[in-house]
Amino acid sequence: MAITAAMPTAKERPHRARRKRASTLPALKLSQLPPSNIDLRNPLKAVLVCTDCKTWVLITGIYSKVQKLVPHHTGKADVAAALHCRSSNRRVEWDMTIPEWRQALTDAITEASSRTATTVLPKAFSPQTDRTLRARAEHTPAGRVADWNAVLPRVAAADEKRRAVPAGDAPAEGPEVPLDTLHPKRPQR
Repeated sequence: MAITAAMPTAKERPHRARRKRASTLPALKLSQLPPSNIDLRNPLKAVLVCTDCKTWVLITGIYSKVQKLVPHHTGKADVAAALHCRSSNRRVEWDMTIPEWRQALTDAITEASSRTATTVLPKAFSPQTDRTLRARAEHTPAGRVADWNAVLPRVAAADEKRRAVPAGDAPAEGPEVPLDTLHPKRPQR
């Protein structure tokens, strides 16, 4: 494809000025960091979690004498003001090899998996809830019938009191209240 005058071209962008001097903070030693905060799977693009801002940061200068953290900001991209992290350009000391890191990571995973709970314990009941649940468990269909039979005399007495006509005069206005229960009959087919 030929380039024509109508095709857009990329605008010249200013280059980042990287400082040559390292941070005044003491160097980070890989052996003192948790193995889960280091990623050495691709040694040429090694990254670790910054101890100050807790973001993953690339380690530069793998082929040079001094390895440092990439200059980075503390906040998220495109949010508020970009503040330079104080651990930018901090030196990194490689005091462990990649196989040692892998072994430390495997040990950390094994230890963490042994700490996690495997059984979920039920929440303790209050005494009232415990009594209610025990009473429900003890009730059988025969027990429920016996409970109903024990209540029936009291229900019958309450019905008799409801049917009784109160003493005194009948209301002067309005229809009479039926005292008998109506049972509608279905028409014959």
